[in-house]
Amino acid sequence: MRLEVDAGMGKRLVRYLTKQMRIDSDDVYPINGPIDLTFLKQIIKRVQPDPDAVYPEHTPYLNPVLQNQNIFDTIRQQDVFVHLPYDSFAPVTEFIHQAAGDPEVLAVKMTLYRVSSQSPIIKYLKQAANNGKQVTVLVELKARFDEENNVHWARELEEAGCHVIYGLVGLKTHCKLTLVVRRDEDGLRRYMHMATGNYNDVTARLYTDMGLFTCNTEIGIDASSIFNMLSGFSEPPFFHKLSISPDGIKDFLSDQIDAEIKEARAGRKAIIWMKMNSLSNPHMIRKLYEASAAGVQVNLLIRGICDLKVGIPGVSDNISVHSIVGRFLEHSRIYYFYAGGEEHVYLSSADLMTRNLKRRVEILFPILQDNIRVHLLQIFDLMWSDNVKTRVLQPDDTWKLVDGRGHPRLDVQEYFVEHAAAMNQELLPVPESTPAVTNDGQGMRFTPLQSPDDPGLGKAGTRV
Repeated sequence: MRLEVDAGMGKRLVRYLTKQMRIDSDDVYPINGPIDLTFLKQIIKRVQPDPDAVYPEHTPYLNPVLQNQNIFDTIRQQDVFVHLPYDSFAPVTEFIHQAAGDPEVLAVKMTLYRVSSQSPIIKYLKQAANNGKQVTVLVELKARFDEENNVHWARELEEAGCHVIYGLVGLKTHCKLTLVVRRDEDGLRRYMHMATGNYNDVTARLYTDMGLFTCNTEIGIDASSIFNMLSGFSEPPFFHKLSISPDGIKDFLSDQIDAEIKEARAGRKAIIWMKMNSLSNPHMIRKLYEASAAGVQVNLLIRGICDLKVGIPGVSDNISVHSIVGRFLEHSRIYYFYAGGEEHVYLSSADLMTRNLKRRVEILFPILQDNIRVHLLQIFDLMWSDNVKTRVLQPDDTWKLVDGRGHPRLDVQEYFVEHAAAMNQELLPVPESTPAVTNDGQGMRFTPLQSPDDPGLGKAGTRV
């Protein structure tokens, strides 16, 4: 436990609090200044700041394939990737909305870790139950800062007829997973949404997260197995495509790192890219050291805690660590392995912390569709190329800004915001008097993300 107190608080009172909370004096942090910084949110709402002092309004991009049509038809044709907050969160809520009203939907199952106080998802889950669907919702009552809110929603869902699960003994359920079972013309089919972040429509505008819609058969079987496990019905003997914590994600990632080590020792190209909030698990740090020592190029994007040290001769020479802190909270988790040119990409709800790998139910899922995998690698390339908001970890454990001299300025979050705005602009109707903008005679179309200063990408230094 960490105790923050006002720096002027009397020693007697500090000793009393330390004793009552049964914590060590080393865990008491005197703070010079305000302790509860949430008051800043209220200040922002109550003042009229100079437009130059605040970020401009951001309108997320809504993919046309997810607009004004049956979302299940879309997912049946292709997997769909969503990158928050640059893409709209609306398809996620619409997924639950359509499931609630679709007469062919038989069941909706969902994990809820952190939802907003006015969550539309709760409303649609209640509608689904009222419409006779089998609705199972795991509401994690141990979600930090949201315990009271989650208890409230759990009671409302139960009153609406939903089957509510209150988590597992000794484990937090932190995975982000929705399963919809639908009766299609060719039989029963499972539709899934999996994500790196919470089903929260408020934080979806503030956190960078990634999600995937799919109806892959093997992933669907795995998703059913997860909910059977969470409800206490059965424990699956194995998973086809998904990896699950506790332990499963750690073991899976260790195997992937071992495969890269084998490639490097054989003199072949070996690359690991990872993006997460924090890295502190000793086992995973040792595996990354082992990979670096074998010659694997390791690039890490870590926003917060990083217990790994760079620049240790013969140990971490091949590891680089960047941290992006900007307008949005970097929250997505990406794990990439070159895999002899096959380029395996995974998204996950889990950071590489002991609590995520040992004490939580987490999910790691593969990106199987080629165009989405390429898109994700382009995103990582761009984030690695950021030279405005990026700090680089030094061997002395300090962080230094990127030296951007001689390079075009790239604030990657700003770039994604502008890209979303440009995509939204393309969706506006073209006046009849104005010739349509064309691209090789095919009209307006989506352009894959490219590094603004290097069309061939490769600034992460490895793939090209």
